[in-house]
Amino acid sequence: MTAASTDSHAQAGAAASNASRRQILVTSALPYANGQIHIGHLVEYIQTDIWVRALRMHGHEVYYVGADDTHGTPIMLRAESEGITPKALIERVWKEHKRDFDSFGVSFDNYYSTDTEETRVLSEEIYGALKAAGLIEARDIEQAYDPVKEMFLPDRFIKGECPKCGAKDQYGDNCEVCGSTYQPTELVNPYSVVSGATPVRKTSTHYFFRLSDPRCENFLRSWVGGLAQPEATNKMREWLGEADEAKLADWDISRDAPYFGFEIPGAPGKYFYVWLDAPVGYYASFKNLADRLGLDFNAWIKQGSTTEQYHFIGKDILYFHTLFWPAMLEFSGHRTPTNVFAHGFLTVDGAKMSKSRGTFITAQSYIDTGLNPEWLRYYFAAKLNSTMEDLDLSLEDFQARVNSDLVGKYVNIASRAAGFLIKRFDGRIQASAMHHPLLGTLRTAIPQIAAHYEAREYGRALRQTMELADAVNAYVDTAKPWDQAKDPANAVALHETCSVSIEAFRLLSLALKPVLPQLARGVEAFLGIEPLTWADAGKPLSAEHRINAYQHLMTRVDPKQLEALLAANRDSLQATPSAAPADARKKAKDTKANEAKDGADQSDSISIDDFAKIDLRVAKIIDCKAVEGSDKLLQLTLDVGEEKTRNVFSGIKSAYRPEDLIGKLTVMVANLAPRKMKFGLSEGMVLAASAADEKAEPGLYVLEPHSGAKPGMRVK
Repeated sequence: MTAASTDSHAQAGAAASNASRRQILVTSALPYANGQIHIGHLVEYIQTDIWVRALRMHGHEVYYVGADDTHGTPIMLRAESEGITPKALIERVWKEHKRDFDSFGVSFDNYYSTDTEETRVLSEEIYGALKAAGLIEARDIEQAYDPVKEMFLPDRFIKGECPKCGAKDQYGDNCEVCGSTYQPTELVNPYSVVSGATPVRKTSTHYFFRLSDPRCENFLRSWVGGLAQPEATNKMREWLGEADEAKLADWDISRDAPYFGFEIPGAPGKYFYVWLDAPVGYYASFKNLADRLGLDFNAWIKQGSTTEQYHFIGKDILYFHTLFWPAMLEFSGHRTPTNVFAHGFLTVDGAKMSKSRGTFITAQSYIDTGLNPEWLRYYFAAKLNSTMEDLDLSLEDFQARVNSDLVGKYVNIASRAAGFLIKRFDGRIQASAMHHPLLGTLRTAIPQIAAHYEAREYGRALRQTMELADAVNAYVDTAKPWDQAKDPANAVALHETCSVSIEAFRLLSLALKPVLPQLARGVEAFLGIEPLTWADAGKPLSAEHRINAYQHLMTRVDPKQLEALLAANRDSLQATPSAAPADARKKAKDTKANEAKDGADQSDSISIDDFAKIDLRVAKIIDCKAVEGSDKLLQLTLDVGEEKTRNVFSGIKSAYRPEDLIGKLTVMVANLAPRKMKFGLSEGMVLAASAADEKAEPGLYVLEPHSGAKPGMRVK
């Protein structure tokens, strides 16, 4: 699973001098191999890629590596649900992730996986060094255990009622309603997300990284001062507390079998927790690249290294990257990060990404809809800065900004001048025009723009670039080449106008290249020049330089494309055969065939939005009796986890005696509108399975959830 970047370092342009040429290792957070890449993910990868490209254009030796984060319980369970091995799952997802990153021009020098020999060896080395330093400790702890699946449960695989506010269906570590944090053992009426069973408590030996050790605390207090973002520094100091406080908790770095990951040396049945080997995957990916390129790996990653190391992450994982990871590196003999850059979250049209609204947009759906990925790169860049503030994708603003800035202001410059230059002057540049004052202004601005990129102030870089584009368009509007072309006497002036415009377009393209690499390649081909670097700002097109015929470089955003994008992401939520395990697909096919054979009506498909409208709840039948005057109905009194019981009339009298149902669990439609019947008010519907002919074998059966389910649990 390797992939070298298509932007080779040989194309970085004129190399910097040996004295100023920097060696830089850059990473983005590793996407988990349990889902698709969506536009929220792309904020980070696009931000990182722009920074990397901008530094490469200085001629620095920059390596950008990444990998899929592949271990853990969720991977194991998803593979099991699909009827495949975890390795088959992560191999498939890796290909999907790599496809999406390539589509959006993310120029990894190596995109790898954490399920590799390099990761295993490095994880064991780091663990061994920390153990030798006295920073690993074994302890017996009590954990939640699923008696049905026979496995210990991570916090996120336990749900129940919040112990603080009583909200139902909350995770085992925090409540999404009131924001409280707690231990999974504090949940009320807990249940396993995996099987529905009630967890039991079981003791197991675990291994801990002693982050509370004074050595770690003292190191981190000194290290925090080097962080570039004040918000990150303040947050880290809050976590560390005052010097006389002991606020850092030790970190559980082990998990019990069954688990998909690497077994801990000398501890059979114990595995490295995914959060330990995932960041080691940064180094593993670089090790794989270094071996292929013949680089001295240890010179880059060991203590005393003169290289630089930067991590781009979301602010939600800042705690790990500024506490655990630096401490792990420091006390295992590795260099610590030069800096960690965190970004905010993405909203769409002012709200969280929503599947029901179609704004939970996958990378592949964006490409499949025919939208240009560089439109999104530009829009994100225009919104990004060096802070951790959130950013919003307004689809209306997206369309307006791309059409105005990239097409109306930037590309328009080339299209207005190239035709005249080709037809009237054989595509050749007027040498004297290269000294025009407007071009001097652009050349002076290029180093400022390059500095904005390195400072991660992309919004400033693009605002300054578009201000320059406005100045160039004003120049063209004043010169009016379309009028100059009408009189042969204006040939020299027309040649100057077109030459200045084309050189200005080259300089603007240079300023935009980190953001729009694909378009920049088109510009380089159009102008007949070598790949642009920052040093080229001071190297104008030479006398008699000849450009090639102009071909359209970018189209406008069509609002119909955005409508199709939203529709595609709503449609993507509908169940598809390919998304189901093989045995489930077979059952669905067999069922469909049988229904057709039996002459049963087949309903039209529904979307996930339609299904989500149905509130299915686990209910306990606390009383049941026959309805006088009815041959079909039973009257059920149901506990649905509410303050009062529900009364439901159900046509199941032919299959059940009332006393046989009392105490059983079942499933009901809880949000069905109450129905007034002559026997009373029915406040829901109990679900039952039957053959097409309910009187025939096998008869009729009320649905019964697993015995571990509790009244009021939602069926999803």
